[in-house]
Amino acid sequence: MPIFRALAAVTLAAATALAVPSAAQATSTGFVALADVAPSILQDMRYATQHNFVGRRVDGYLAPSCLLTRQAADGLRKAQHELRKQGYTLKVYDCYRPQRAVDHFVRWAKDLADEKMKAEFYPNVAKDRLFADGYIAEKSGHSRGSTMDLTIVKLPPRFQRPYFPGEPLEPCFAPRRFPDNTVDMGTGYDCFDPLAHTDNPAITGVAREHRQLLKTTMAAAGFRNLPEEWWHFTLNDEPFPDTYFDFPVTRHASR
Repeated sequence: MPIFRALAAVTLAAATALAVPSAAQATSTGFVALADVAPSILQDMRYATQHNFVGRRVDGYLAPSCLLTRQAADGLRKAQHELRKQGYTLKVYDCYRPQRAVDHFVRWAKDLADEKMKAEFYPNVAKDRLFADGYIAEKSGHSRGSTMDLTIVKLPPRFQRPYFPGEPLEPCFAPRRFPDNTVDMGTGYDCFDPLAHTDNPAITGVAREHRQLLKTTMAAAGFRNLPEEWWHFTLNDEPFPDTYFDFPVTRHASR
């Protein structure tokens, strides 16, 4: 009998590992709305809008809200405290990302006919190379709740005009790219190009200084940078390193 109980336990553990937690299951995991923890951090949640590489609101984003694990939100609050002393604020573009949103990215990447946002986000990359070049994947650390995309804005924040669907697009690395109110980072957000690599030697001057300021500030607060994306950071001690959640992004976490 012990061997059957052991086999049953292994089977249950495997099933649990493969399961994607639902909204109800995520209720007790400790997710919070960043606005409740660090309200001074700006939010420009691109996947809840049409201004992203897909060109439409992404599945699972029911509100333009940054949700994170409590630990990640606390870490961002520490980073924000340090930056504000230097006259800057953080601005987040994406935080927790449901698995259904990642699935949406995968479907979009396989639809080679849909290139309406190519001119801005991936002007130098053939769409059929997005998987091979690592820009799109079937899993994302964002779905674990402790990864975020963010930038730095000089205080007081400059006005940022809205994106108008259908407007002419400029390459994300062009000097006259979309007028985000961030400091100069060398490229815009979600730029599928080697110039977005954090330490790309072609990025010099103030843009390089700004990237290093963001990287060192976040490192001091307990985050590591993804070298291929200057905006992408993950909490070093994330509480759910092997769990990919799929509850939708709503205005409040209530977890």
